[in-house]
Amino acid sequence: MTDARSIPVDPTSAERLSAQDLTYRLIDTSSDADTEAFLRADARGFLDSDPSAEQIDGDRPGLTERRNIGVFPAAATEGSWPIATVNSWATPLTVPGGEVEMWAISSVTVAGTHRRRGIARALLEGELRAAAGAGVPVAGLTASEATIYGRYGFASAIPVARVKIDTRRAGWIGPDVPGRVEYIDRETLKAHLGALHEVARTQRPGQIAGWDGRWARMAGLSAGHPSATAIRGVHYRDADGAVRGVLAYKLTEVPGAFRFALEVHHLSAVTPDALVALWSFAVQHDLVDTVTADLRPVDDPVTWLVADQRAVEVTVHDHGWLRILDVPGVLGARTYRAALDAVLRVEDPLGFADGAWRLVVGADGRASVSAVADDAPADAVLDIAALSAMCVGGVSAVRLRAAGRLKASAEMAASLDDAFRAAEAPLLAIWY
Repeated sequence: MTDARSIPVDPTSAERLSAQDLTYRLIDTSSDADTEAFLRADARGFLDSDPSAEQIDGDRPGLTERRNIGVFPAAATEGSWPIATVNSWATPLTVPGGEVEMWAISSVTVAGTHRRRGIARALLEGELRAAAGAGVPVAGLTASEATIYGRYGFASAIPVARVKIDTRRAGWIGPDVPGRVEYIDRETLKAHLGALHEVARTQRPGQIAGWDGRWARMAGLSAGHPSATAIRGVHYRDADGAVRGVLAYKLTEVPGAFRFALEVHHLSAVTPDALVALWSFAVQHDLVDTVTADLRPVDDPVTWLVADQRAVEVTVHDHGWLRILDVPGVLGARTYRAALDAVLRVEDPLGFADGAWRLVVGADGRASVSAVADDAPADAVLDIAALSAMCVGGVSAVRLRAAGRLKASAEMAASLDDAFRAAEAPLLAIWY
């Protein structure tokens, strides 16, 4: 796996920002002052409260695992707050039939005092050039604002569902499963969240590896957590006693009713029985009127586990955004559900993936991808964002054609759909 920390800053972005008397540089995480300044600027950018000294001490180790960049006024000294931030690292991304290395991008902020100066463009394009130069074939991010990243070739490739269940109406009809659900302490919760995610992330495309700080926060163990003592956890053991699922959640009292709302913070199940058992625990919890859970796969079976499906409100929204940098590197890493022989003309204004590519999928689902002449007859023409949307099997080629994002015959769009579609809906179960 590529160590992103070894990749220097992008010279093109450095030159563009220098023309504005701005310095674009790596953060020295061995400097306590630089590290603190980066973390405080990051919190400001996301409108979070200014972190305490305890929070900064807790977040510092995680920062050392990433490539952190700040943009500073040219005269800024060590410990000055950056006016823009970004960080990145390389992680495995699960694709149908395997995985591919992904450049994960996070902590993208620009101070309100420096908007509309091309700083965000320098940050994002700099990350893409750094990733491509390091040979990483795809970049990914989760977006707080959905309208920013399409201009850089990113697309919403991993939609997820937000689920709200009215437990008073729902009526549990799910099957009885062997095994048992048990309460666990927060240290055990953290350990299970990490271990089970590492298994679950290989079971559906779209997932990436987690990290220790993510699970500490989910378990209510990170410094400065706003509701740490409210976090509870249970796990599911199968009939043989093996832990196959874990649920982190919080209960909030409904004012004046002595009833509660249960908010799922993270649900990870590596077997169907585990998923049923944990949903059963949540939906049938005493004194709970509503259960909410976000970052669920769009094909989550919970609506078929209750008697009244109208008691389950499902809202699908964008979550995982991907951007292909190397077409053969990404399309050749996955498997497909149907044979295919098609020439794709890919338009990439930034130049990373522009060209014509022949995708040949055999009966075994394995593919070969080769460049062909730009003037070769194309079976489908699409921009890099549309191809990125399709790449893990979560967005329909037929739907993209209907939206005018893919130019192909109806039959070719259907063939692409048959080949690219994942067996299970992609999922990204964390923010990053």
